[in-house]
Amino acid sequence: MSQSLIFDIKRYAINDGPGIRVVIFFKGCNLHCAWCHNPESISAEVEKMYSPVKCIRCGTCVEACPENAITLTNTGTYTDPDLCVLCGKCTEVCPTKAIEMSGKVMSVNEIMEIIEKERTFFDQSGGGVTFSGGEPLVHAKMLIELLDECGKNGIHRALDTAGNVSAKILLEVAKRTDLFLYDLKTMDTAVHRRWTNAGNERILHNLQALAGTGAKIIIRIPLVGGVNDTDENIEETAKFVAALAGEKKEVNLLPYHNIAQYKYMKLGKAGDFEILKEPAAESVERAVAKFVEFGIRVSIGG
Repeated sequence: MSQSLIFDIKRYAINDGPGIRVVIFFKGCNLHCAWCHNPESISAEVEKMYSPVKCIRCGTCVEACPENAITLTNTGTYTDPDLCVLCGKCTEVCPTKAIEMSGKVMSVNEIMEIIEKERTFFDQSGGGVTFSGGEPLVHAKMLIELLDECGKNGIHRALDTAGNVSAKILLEVAKRTDLFLYDLKTMDTAVHRRWTNAGNERILHNLQALAGTGAKIIIRIPLVGGVNDTDENIEETAKFVAALAGEKKEVNLLPYHNIAQYKYMKLGKAGDFEILKEPAAESVERAVAKFVEFGIRVSIGG
């Protein structure tokens, strides 16, 4: 069976599909959204995360490093990226967990063992498993194996995706998925490329194709001030969603917040974090009203 890089597994989740769920986070994404609240999910490689706030400068990581890649400084520690082989020995000895490794290779069997342990909560709450990321569809082979295993065991399957893959992959996955949480950023492809490093043509086409299969879909829209909260974009988005085949899709508006800034710092990428604006309350209210005008059920969060 397949293996893939997983950066987190969240138990008792209640915001990623119905009921109580386990969320499996795949590492690696083919978009690079400026507002991403899981920056450790973007790279498809194992990464080292360091929190100077937690570091007590005890030096145990320096002694444990077999490559002599870590040195003690006045403000904490420094890891030489040319020497570090990401073995994780430093994380094993750090007493305050100031050092973490993001990304672990896991097999289908290992993940299914974790999922199966939560069956009682699924059965009692109508929950299940949600595959997220990163972008789970770039791990299509393993994802399909996991979906098939969950299906054999009667476990509800949800997928959180931006849909930026070939339609063939998406529609193959759709045969095995009970609920899609489908991200839409903006209708303007130039704006989309500016903020995510990719156009949106394939994403929009795939959403139309997915809706045509009768799949259960909830649209998720990260609402970012000055990026996609304009009246023009909201109206175009509402028109597009209202025109999708099948029953009217539910929309979750997810107002941007900058709590991920600390994660960028831990990755040593503080300079990559763009200080974006939270949408004004009035913008959120107008967005809600516009979707309602088009007969779309909308909620804040999700």
